[in-house]
Amino acid sequence: MERFPSASALIGAWKPDRPVIGLRPHAAGMAARWFLQHFPGDVAYAYKANSSVFLLGALYGAGIRKFDVASIPEIEDAATIPGAELHFMHPVKSRTAIRRAFAEFGVRSFTLDSEEELKKIAEETGGCRDLILWVRVAVPSHNSKIPLERKYGVAGAKAARLLVKARQAAKELGITFHVGSQTATPEAYTTALAEVGKLIARAGVVLDRLDVGGGFPSLYEEDGAPAPLSAFVRAIVDGVERLPIGERCRLMCEPGRALVAEAESLIVRVDARRGNELFINDGSYGTLFDAAHMDFNFPVRLIGRETEAGEPMTAFSFWGPTCDTIDFMKGPFLLPARIKEGDYIEIGNTGAYGRAIAGRFNGYGAFDEAILLDQPMLTMYPAEVEQSERRESRREAQQVQA
Repeated sequence: MERFPSASALIGAWKPDRPVIGLRPHAAGMAARWFLQHFPGDVAYAYKANSSVFLLGALYGAGIRKFDVASIPEIEDAATIPGAELHFMHPVKSRTAIRRAFAEFGVRSFTLDSEEELKKIAEETGGCRDLILWVRVAVPSHNSKIPLERKYGVAGAKAARLLVKARQAAKELGITFHVGSQTATPEAYTTALAEVGKLIARAGVVLDRLDVGGGFPSLYEEDGAPAPLSAFVRAIVDGVERLPIGERCRLMCEPGRALVAEAESLIVRVDARRGNELFINDGSYGTLFDAAHMDFNFPVRLIGRETEAGEPMTAFSFWGPTCDTIDFMKGPFLLPARIKEGDYIEIGNTGAYGRAIAGRFNGYGAFDEAILLDQPMLTMYPAEVEQSERRESRREAQQVQA
């Protein structure tokens, strides 16, 4: 795959007709190293967020060996990673998926949120007790872009009863929860862990594992930025210390967005301008689902024509290339007022879920790829970026001296 120092350099060389995904594997590596250094437990990458081999390679190179998988295709893919430890964290699975995961791929870690699912797991694994069983409990979703508690999770007396039954069936018993995707405030984990504490006391079980799930945020706009990731870790550590569990209970998290959002950007061309609306060659049916349906205001910049200092900026909305009128991203996306047809825009921090959701509706959705060597447009890992830039400066100095 070709490498370029920046999106602007790519445009100068290619002048692409199709959208381009610009990969920054080094950004995924920096994010993974941060979690491995600061989270006091296992870090399992949420595979669904992005399965690009380049980003997976960067995560692996940083030390990620555990993966949250949710389907047989994800298991088939992740099982090719040397030394991968797979956790089948979908609470509702087909019997075929359970059987194949267990028998063909050696998966021994399963999530459930009902007695019916526990029965399926027991039957399809032949009553195997060498299992890690995670009971998915429902917790409140505070200040998250995408609440998740309505679909999965068990609570109250049902949860306590399920924990007791899972304890009897498993070698290791775990509790897992999810506070919602793109959670802005650490207090979400504080509240969730308090609920978990009440449930453990009610069930009276010994817990071997505790998975605080995903939800860790990425940075999409400078205004209204989420709390620093260190604040989330502190909230989790403080909440866990209050739980009625022993030191042997092993902690895990499942970051997806926080590991790969910054590791890709999308380069699009303006095909038409109508007032403050820009028609671009990718959209909600492609890699910009979150911009259209979740109102994410991704960072944007004009590339190929330099933006002048103090140049007036205008709020734009985007139309995608399909004929569907829901292919619309309201923004606001701030770009130079002089932008016109034929210009290129870099849309930053699209690495989480963009390519995973993209389809080929209306004949669109194909994209090219290249590796970009510069830093993400916005980052949750400023200290790691500074260290990386210092290392790069030293390397360039050594090359000059040589």
